[in-house]
Amino acid sequence: MTKIILVGANHAGTAAANTILDNYKGVQLIIFDQNSNISYLGCGTALYVGKQINDTGGLFYSSKELLEKKGATVHMETTVEEIDFDKKIVTAVNASGREITESYDKLILATGSMPIRPKIEGVDLGGVHFVKLFQDGTLIDKELDDPRVKNVATVGAGYIGVEIAEAVKRRGKHSLLFELAPHSLGGYYDEIFTTEMDKVLKKGGIDLHYDEGITQIKAGSDKKATTVITDKGEYSAEMVLLAIGFVPNTKVANGKIELGAGKAFKVDLHQQTSIPDVYAIGDCATVFNNATKESDYIALATNAVRSGIVAGHNVCGTPLESAGVQGSNGICIYDYKMFSTGLSYDKAKAHGYQAAFVDFEDYQKPEFILKDNEKVKLRVVYCNKTRRILGAQMASYADVSMGLHMFSLAIAKDFTINELPLLDIFFMPHFNKPFNYITMAGLTAK
Repeated sequence: MTKIILVGANHAGTAAANTILDNYKGVQLIIFDQNSNISYLGCGTALYVGKQINDTGGLFYSSKELLEKKGATVHMETTVEEIDFDKKIVTAVNASGREITESYDKLILATGSMPIRPKIEGVDLGGVHFVKLFQDGTLIDKELDDPRVKNVATVGAGYIGVEIAEAVKRRGKHSLLFELAPHSLGGYYDEIFTTEMDKVLKKGGIDLHYDEGITQIKAGSDKKATTVITDKGEYSAEMVLLAIGFVPNTKVANGKIELGAGKAFKVDLHQQTSIPDVYAIGDCATVFNNATKESDYIALATNAVRSGIVAGHNVCGTPLESAGVQGSNGICIYDYKMFSTGLSYDKAKAHGYQAAFVDFEDYQKPEFILKDNEKVKLRVVYCNKTRRILGAQMASYADVSMGLHMFSLAIAKDFTINELPLLDIFFMPHFNKPFNYITMAGLTAK
């Protein structure tokens, strides 16, 4: 009987566990996770903090009980302290201090990522929180009920920062958003899109502070945050939310596994690390980026799930390669929706491509359709030399996310901008225009 140990059971780990348990008999699966819950959809934190949903139960899609019912042995609130890769032994300690030692034939590391901890004086004060775990969200939610909290400073204007800043404003607080870059979401979009999101945030009442970095958090006599000091000023803030980003959690390997992009565990297309029989998945591992054709670090739940499926089959003897990723993502703020996949124009240039782009903006449906007809902004980034599509960005008050799926597939399959104008796209006025923005983008590309 093959004995598999899985360290970590959030998105990647849950996907690996279900793949193993649902498809292979005669396998022993032992799971260690240091948290008290698994499968938490962190993207839902802003939704319940902002009271857009009332129940957090739907943010979990698996549990210790469900995995045990399928046949796994699950140790929650248990931290893996040491792994002997030569002897294939894992040593862990549970919440009561009891040591657990298990041997393995195959090992899957799904240790995830950790929030970046800024070197700012005052990060340990009361009222200062990271935004990642379910416990973080419930604590923030509870403290926002305190009438003493009137001003909330969010640090970092990436996806999580922008979403939580909106949630804070929805709770009736003065929401301040600080970012070192000149715009929000600069890691995903070019400026013509980020400026639109900035307008949406400002219209929603969020106090934007770009090109501004926090240097200190000050407290009152109760050692709780009262003020943030930046390189440009001083602002009242009874709560500070840190959403600067994440780094891969590779501590458990004690430097014995080769690292790759983003200092994550370097893995091949089978999710195997530099040590035989040891696999890494999710936010602690690298991915293959189909846009750049290189190993990369892109921490997304969707990538994590796919990597877990690949590893689950491989450890059980079924060879399966990852199809790579495009880093497809999206966000919805005050009903304004933005999506991106692959490389932005700025990132394509930074990677050395002879980058070009084509922009097109039009209504989703013919103008005679007066109901639920919104404008759509599209940018397609491509290589001017090979004509290969490298990325796409879309924005609208309409849900045009399915269009982004098409561009994600286009990048994965090396589709060219030259093929776009004659792509078989159906027309029906209830849905789109005969010369729609996707077709027109292809026709107007240089």
